[in-house]
Amino acid sequence: MTNAMSTLNSNTCRGRVDIGFAVKQSREATGYSVEDLSLTSGLTGAEIIRIELGADVDPARLRRIAAALQVPGSTFGLT
Repeated sequence: MTNAMSTLNSNTCRGRVDIGFAVKQSREATGYSVEDLSLTSGLTGAEIIRIELGADVDPARLRRIAAALQVPGSTFGLT
């Protein structure tokens, strides 16, 4: 996961995280498909896809994804 984190860090802009990209990279780094993450987080596949596309940045959903992927919320710009 260290390599994925390096990739995430290189995709920030003045301290702001590209949330959709960070979610997708974290999901892929854990070897999860959208369906796997859906089952683990309790979100629908459509919700996850919208988040990965940057169309939805709801903090509650991002926290659920962070917990499911076992990454800190700060990975997705949460404080």
